[in-house]
Amino acid sequence: MATANPRRGYILGLTAYIIWGLFPLYFKAIQSVPALEIVVHRALWSALFGAALLLLWKHPGWLRELRDNPRRLVVLAACGVLIASNWLIYVWAVNNERMLEASLGYYINPLVNVLLGLLLLGERLRRLQWLAVGLAALGVAQQVWQVGSLPWVSLALALTFGFYGLIRKQAPVAALPGLVVETWLLLPLALGWLLLHPAAMSSQAPFWSTSEALWLIAAGPITLVPLVCFNAAARHLPYTTLGFLQYIAPTLVLLLAVWVFGEHFDPSRLLAFICIWAGLALYSLDAWLTLRRRGRA
Repeated sequence: MATANPRRGYILGLTAYIIWGLFPLYFKAIQSVPALEIVVHRALWSALFGAALLLLWKHPGWLRELRDNPRRLVVLAACGVLIASNWLIYVWAVNNERMLEASLGYYINPLVNVLLGLLLLGERLRRLQWLAVGLAALGVAQQVWQVGSLPWVSLALALTFGFYGLIRKQAPVAALPGLVVETWLLLPLALGWLLLHPAAMSSQAPFWSTSEALWLIAAGPITLVPLVCFNAAARHLPYTTLGFLQYIAPTLVLLLAVWVFGEHFDPSRLLAFICIWAGLALYSLDAWLTLRRRGRA
């Protein structure tokens, strides 16, 4: 495995989370298409776009490694199921005016990442990091209290993506080949669904003369680019650090939900917002101080 490069990891992580934070703009453009059908096309066009990328961006030996280690296919299949489930829940939430719940899910997810890193990867937190986690947990708890009931959409998003990232971090497969294989393994399910649902919008010839058809085709690059960045970042950063960068995406989703799409935002949620960003600021300060000490050493 290549030597970790924290600077590259931060750049890749920021790129992935900013793109994900702007995803609602994309899904609103194809709001007329049912959520499950969108996910089917995300798998289909991601597989095709990924295959084209592999032809251009060479990864020598990746296919031989998978053939020699069939257990990795099982791991990638599990990743495919987790990410497809995450896609479905997220698209449904965005297109059913539940963007604030989706935002909450991705606020909870970094805490899931921290917990998984501590329990399963043996990662340890420094004092400032513990304080950052405490502030973020306080903010998330306040948001959960505001919802007033068990936020199943939020929890499902947090858990599916948390375990997806954990498994991919442990899988010894390069980012792009791994993602392409994940989508290839989903391809039979996607094609089977289309064959079994001839009444679906995208199964009708007139649909492909509409703007929604072009947006569905664009699902390939729009899906793969941030996932490639995320998986590459996961190989350069501790899982707990990667988790804290994720607060960028739900903050962008929250701002879009309130300012662009007009979802109601209770002013009392501002306290949660402040706690979470204070935690992110502390965690970022700790990371900067650590990198500075290492540079001096």
